[in-house]
Amino acid sequence: MTLRVGVVGGGQLARMMIAPAVEIGIELSVLAEQEGMAAKLAATAVGDYHDLQTVLEFARGVDVVTFDHEHVPQAVLRALVDAGIAVHPGPDALQFAQDKLAMRAKLDELGMPQPDWSAVSDVAGLQRFLDDHGGRAVVKTPRGGYDGKGVRVVSAAAEAEDWFATLAEDARGGALLVEELVDFRRELSQQVARRPSGEMSAYPVVETVQRDGVCAEVIAPAPHLSARLADVARDVGVGIAEGLGVTGMLAVELFETTDDRVLVNELAMRPHNSGHWSQDGAATSQFEQHLRAVLDLPLGDPSPRQGWTVMVNILGGPAEGGIDERFAAVMSAHPDVKVHTYGKDPRPGRKVGHVTAFGDDLDDVVYDARAAADFFAG
Repeated sequence: MTLRVGVVGGGQLARMMIAPAVEIGIELSVLAEQEGMAAKLAATAVGDYHDLQTVLEFARGVDVVTFDHEHVPQAVLRALVDAGIAVHPGPDALQFAQDKLAMRAKLDELGMPQPDWSAVSDVAGLQRFLDDHGGRAVVKTPRGGYDGKGVRVVSAAAEAEDWFATLAEDARGGALLVEELVDFRRELSQQVARRPSGEMSAYPVVETVQRDGVCAEVIAPAPHLSARLADVARDVGVGIAEGLGVTGMLAVELFETTDDRVLVNELAMRPHNSGHWSQDGAATSQFEQHLRAVLDLPLGDPSPRQGWTVMVNILGGPAEGGIDERFAAVMSAHPDVKVHTYGKDPRPGRKVGHVTAFGDDLDDVVYDARAAADFFAG
C-alpha cells in the first residue's frame, strides 16, 4: 500500500521533498498557502494553515502530517493529534522551535551549552542585561523571526522601544529574548534525523556563512573542525533530538566560540538551508531522510559522497529576465555543478535557488559553487 505524506506549507522545502518521494514510492500532498507556490507540483489543496477545519480536511487524506515551516498554531497541531492524526514533529516538540524563550528555558533544563540569556518585558530590564554584559546584546522577538528578521544587536535599551510598545499593545503581553553577544569564530550546523521509534542518524557538522542575517553558503563538512568539537556538536544535536522528542529532521544552529566551545543558537525542526548540500553531497539527502523519519522507516546513510560539498544560495536572482534564461550559460561553464531552483520570481534578498559543487579540493569546489551562483546575479 502506498504511504501518503501531507506537507503543510508550499515553499521550497516542500518542493524539494517531491523528487525523493517519487523515487521511494511515497505519495506526497501539499497544503499550500496560495496558488502558484514553489511546491505547486504536489499541491493538492490551497488554504489557510491557521484554520483548523482546512488543515483537518487535508490531514484526513494522508498517513502522516509534516511541515515546510514551524508556524502552524499549537491549537491546530493539538487538535490534529486529538483527532488521531500522526503529526511529526508533534506539538510538544514544535513548541520549542516556535518560541525562542521556551527553547532557551528547555535547553537550560537539558543542560545544553548556550549563550547567557534572559526574558525582558521592559526597557529597564533590557538595560540591566546590557549593563551586565558589556553594553551590547542581541534582542530577539520570541516568535516568528527568520533569516535575520526579528533580531537586533543593540547598545542601548531604547533601540528596542518599538518592540516593547508592540508587546504592550498585545493583550497576551509577553517578553523579548535578550542574549549575550557571543564572541564566535564561525557558525556551524548539526543536523540529526530521528524516527518515532527512536532511531537517530547524525549528518556531518557543516560551516554556514551568513550575510545580512541570511544563510549564503554552506561548506560540508566544516573545515578545520577539531574532532573534539565535532563530537560535542553531534552529542548536542542527538541530545536535543532525544530530549525534545523531535521526529523528522532537526537542525541545531551553533556558534563555534573563540575559546573553542560550541553554543546553541537556534533550532529548526524540518529540512533546513544548512542541509541543502546533502541533495548532491550525501548518500541520503535531508529531504529523503525527513520522509523516512516521519513515516518511521529505517533511516538512510548520511555520509558524504565526496571529500567536500559547497552550497551557495541564489539570493535575489537576476535583475532582468528569469532564472531559467541563465541555465544554459551556467551549465556550459560549470557542467559538474548542480543547480536547484524554487520556482520563485526574482526579488532582492529572496532565496530563489541554490547551487552545489563537490570534489576533493576545497578551493576548487568553493570557486565552482560561487562562480556558478554568480551567473544568476545582477
